[in-house]
Amino acid sequence: MATFLYKFGRLSFRRRHFVALIWVALLTLAGVGAASAPAAGNSSFSIPGTEAQKAFDLLEQRFPGTSADGATARVVFKAPSGQKMTDPGNKATVQETVKELSDGSEVVRVTDPYQAKAVSKDGTIAYAQVSYKVSGMELDDAAKDALEDSAQDAREAGLTVEIGGDALQAVPHTGSSEIIGIAVAAVVLVITFGSLVAAGLPLLTALIGVGIGVSAITGLASALDLGSTTSTLAMMIGLAVGIDYALFIVSRYRAELAEGREREEAAGRAVGTAGSAVVFAGLTVVIALVGLSVVNIPMLTKMGIAAAGTVAIAVLIALTMVPALLGYAGRKVKPMGEKGKLLGRAKKKDQPAKPNLGTRWASFVVRRPVAVLLLGVIGLGAAAVPATSLELGLPDDGSQPTSTTQRRAYDLLSEGFGPGFNGPLMVVVDAKGSDDPKTVFAETGDEIKGLKDVVTVTPAQPNKAGDTATITVIPGSKPSSVTTENLVHGIRDAGAGIKADTDANVLVTGSTAMNIDVSEKLNDALVPYLVLVVGLAFLLLIVVFRSILVPLKAALGFLLSVMAALGAVVAVFQWGWLSGLMGVEQTGPVMSMMPIFMVGVVFGLAMDYEVFLVTRMREAYVHGEKPAQAVVTGFRHGARVVTAAAVIMMAVFAGFIGSSESMVKMIGFGLAIAVFFDAFVVRMAIVPAVLALLGRKAWWLPKWLDRALPNVDVEGEGLRTASGDDDRELARV
Repeated sequence: MATFLYKFGRLSFRRRHFVALIWVALLTLAGVGAASAPAAGNSSFSIPGTEAQKAFDLLEQRFPGTSADGATARVVFKAPSGQKMTDPGNKATVQETVKELSDGSEVVRVTDPYQAKAVSKDGTIAYAQVSYKVSGMELDDAAKDALEDSAQDAREAGLTVEIGGDALQAVPHTGSSEIIGIAVAAVVLVITFGSLVAAGLPLLTALIGVGIGVSAITGLASALDLGSTTSTLAMMIGLAVGIDYALFIVSRYRAELAEGREREEAAGRAVGTAGSAVVFAGLTVVIALVGLSVVNIPMLTKMGIAAAGTVAIAVLIALTMVPALLGYAGRKVKPMGEKGKLLGRAKKKDQPAKPNLGTRWASFVVRRPVAVLLLGVIGLGAAAVPATSLELGLPDDGSQPTSTTQRRAYDLLSEGFGPGFNGPLMVVVDAKGSDDPKTVFAETGDEIKGLKDVVTVTPAQPNKAGDTATITVIPGSKPSSVTTENLVHGIRDAGAGIKADTDANVLVTGSTAMNIDVSEKLNDALVPYLVLVVGLAFLLLIVVFRSILVPLKAALGFLLSVMAALGAVVAVFQWGWLSGLMGVEQTGPVMSMMPIFMVGVVFGLAMDYEVFLVTRMREAYVHGEKPAQAVVTGFRHGARVVTAAAVIMMAVFAGFIGSSESMVKMIGFGLAIAVFFDAFVVRMAIVPAVLALLGRKAWWLPKWLDRALPNVDVEGEGLRTASGDDDRELARV
């Protein structure tokens, strides 16, 4: 592979005009496609195989036109102090608001609080429920404006009015912190390279790659039913890996120049060696992201595949666009050792080189491997302790900031009707195969009333055919509580008995039940996903490193870092530590997608650092150095650039902590802290300590397996052999 990529890099360097033209044309084409594509709303949310989804599908069949999955809004009214909602003036205001809300073209129905008995016992709070034909993200802006205008009219009449539900669901924004993350990346690149031109290359190529990827996602969003979160994730990961991959190739190019090679040769060798590492690192990320499809949640699958496509683009750009731009840059990109001129730290001619920080650190670790290993493992273990208290759930209005109308409506409903009112359960009774459906409906309601934590059970509402009915159950606890989850399972257990006696199916659905089913589905999929992703990547790393113990150590180190990162997420978002600093206004369960998503993304990114750092060690070992010295050599060449790459990736991910969407905020924080743990504790401390302890055993591979594996030559040994002069193709640069 190294020889092929070497030729590919030289070709891109020579034919730079052609390469640049292709990528600019692709960017333009993707941009035009995105601009001309029809606007797309949020991705339709379905969870195949879950009971809640089966109930939704049944409702669509038996209650046609009811839009079971359509958006809902709860317009909550509170009377001024000393008044009640039943007072004539307040009642007239509410009824006028209901009339205004009913005029919308996308409105299915609006309930009158006084007819639906939706007034609290003390008479101070009431609500009207609005049901729409389409989902919250598909709702027209005009319908949302009408909803807010009606609420504002009631406020001007003297009532407190807040709006809950998903009808006002908005596309999340990340704010200025995302730009700050890119700015930090630029500063790190300038410090690393000491040159504005060299620093600008990774940023430029990453932005081109992300531009193509996100534009393609936007252009295909309507056709493939992609949501806004898909492009946000693709941009987050695409920026991080795009900058890192280009950074490694530019850094290797400068190292080749410092050895005296002419620029085209240096570009070829940089792509042949560092580019080989980029290919395999990119493959691990792609495997991890595409592997999310095993969860069988369409939204998560689409997010993973779209982000994987953006990573693939980043790899291709790093292998082609980077050497082409190096050709344009010419002598403006200096050999390594001259990097300090911009910052006034240029090395004087004939001045002996001092050991860099990476060399000094690696030498220390090699001398004290046991102490460093124990300290790293104990530190990560301590950080992982909060993960033992992990509670999973999906965000609802109760997790919104208190400044939002959705959160204030949630609190008003809890105040007036109890916390469980914000998460009603819908029980669907399919009595089509029963002899007496009406009796089944009544028995089901009575059975549910006898369960714990049930506040209200409404009478069954049958369809026109009389064979299916819905029953609304109000729990006594809030939607995200364990008690409510137990109630859902209790109703389903009772339904199993009813099924045995009457042959009627009892299904529980609604947003609360759907959230519970999603969490359980994700938990069940975590172990198979880990086995698949880690297993495939383990095989890939055996091919790369031609070793059994190095890939095993890489996988175990990843598990340490991801558990520590989950512990940090629990501490901040569930326990509330440093929540003010992170902008977390409301603590609660960790998003149920977070563990499996973090496993996928962090594993891919962790393997980046493993491949980039350890291939340098492997290269030194293959070329005759002793194992301990190979570790030091790997750090001398790779520690600075891996550190820069990690800081850049952390800055990009941390930029998304400023998002208004709690899911994006949590993902940004989780990935940033995971990169910190993995790059600076696992790869920079635990990895060299383990390799120092293992010595030559680290690179052991059974002879039969060595013969069976393909030789991908990531270290570039074929390039040394082909040169015929021990890698000394020197020229004036």
